[in-house]
Formats: sequence, structure tokens, C-alpha cells
Amino acid sequence: MKISTRGRYALRLMLDLAIHQNDHQFVTIKSIAERQQLSEKYLEQIVTKLGRAGLVVSARGPQGGYKMSRDPDDYTVGEILRIMEGGLAPVSESQSNLPYCSTEEVWKRLAEAIDGVVDSITLADLAKWQEDAEK
Repeated sequence: MKISTRGRYALRLMLDLAIHQNDHQFVTIKSIAERQQLSEKYLEQIVTKLGRAGLVVSARGPQGGYKMSRDPDDYTVGEILRIMEGGLAPVSESQSNLPYCSTEEVWKRLAEAIDGVVDSITLADLAKWQEDAEK
């Protein structure tokens, strides 16, 4: 399984919001792009998808931008990645018309392990790790 650039940047965007949306103020894409050294245009595409999924809300105008719709504790890495990637399974679904093969157990266990990791880490965890790394 390989996480796309879009998935990785979505996670960075959400982490940036978690760290910088003081008092639930809106954060501009421009400021996120500058801090993360990423393209504004690409981040706009990503934040649009996150907005459609209800993870962020937007406001127009001089005080506008984006903010998370929930607290950082309420987002998991898995939720964000699944929105961007569509799924995290290491292989596509098995063919039901093929005979059973025990290697399917490997893929099942690997998918469970991946889900266990990404669903146990919140944005709040990432923000704390970032803060600790910057000390």
C-alpha cells in the first residue's frame, strides 16, 4: 500500500489547522501553504474534498479561511486518509470466483494492522508530537 501525495498533504493540512487555529479562528490556505511549503492550488483541491466530507468549514472575506469542524481529538489519521485515498487495504478485494488461497489471510491481517495504527492516532496526538519535536 502506498499513500498518495494527496493523502499525505491532507494530513499535513489538517495538522496545520490543529496547531494554528487558535480560538477556533479561520486559517488561510496561503498561510498553510507557506508553512508547509506546498502549492496553494493543490491545497485548495484537497481542502475542497475535506470540506465536502465535513472535516473542515470555510468562511469568505478578510477574516475568512478554513477551520476544523471538530476538535483535534475527534479526528483520526485513518479517517482523513480514507477520505483522500478511498481505502487503505494493501490489496484489492479478492475475486469471489477464484478458489480460496491462504495468502488472503496475510492481506486481511495486514489491513487490520494498518487500520489499527491509523485509527488509534488522532490529530491531537500528531499536534503533540510536532510540539515535542520542536522543543
